[in-house]
Amino acid sequence: MAGLLYLPRLFVYHSKAQLGSSASETFKVMEEKLVRIIMTPAMIVAWICGLAMIGLNPDLLRSGWLPIKLLFVVGLTVVHFMMNGWRRDFARDRNHRFRIDNELPTLALIVIVVMVIVRPF
Repeated sequence: MAGLLYLPRLFVYHSKAQLGSSASETFKVMEEKLVRIIMTPAMIVAWICGLAMIGLNPDLLRSGWLPIKLLFVVGLTVVHFMMNGWRRDFARDRNHRFRIDNELPTLALIVIVVMVIVRPF
C-alpha cells in the first residue's frame, strides 16, 4: 500500500521537474526501483498470502465482507499496473496530469480496512 500511495506523489513532483534535468532523471530511477523492488514483489506476496488464506479457509468466501474486500484488492492490482504504465510514460519523458490519481489508492485502502476490521456484512 505504501508504494501505491507514494508513487503518485513522485509523479506529481516528477511532472514539475524540467525534462532532461538531473531531478527528472533521479525521479525516473526512484519510480522504477519503487515499482520493481518494492511494489511488485509486495503485490505478489499479498496475492499469494490472500489466496493461501482462502485456500485454508474457503468458508471465508461466504462472509459478506471478503468478496467486497477482494473486489477492491483486484481494483488496486489494476491501479498498480496502470501506475506502472504511467511510470513507463515518465521514463520516456511523457510527463502529464496527476492529482486525483493520488487519492484513489487512499480511498480503496479505507474501504479495505473497514471491510476487514468492522466486517459490516
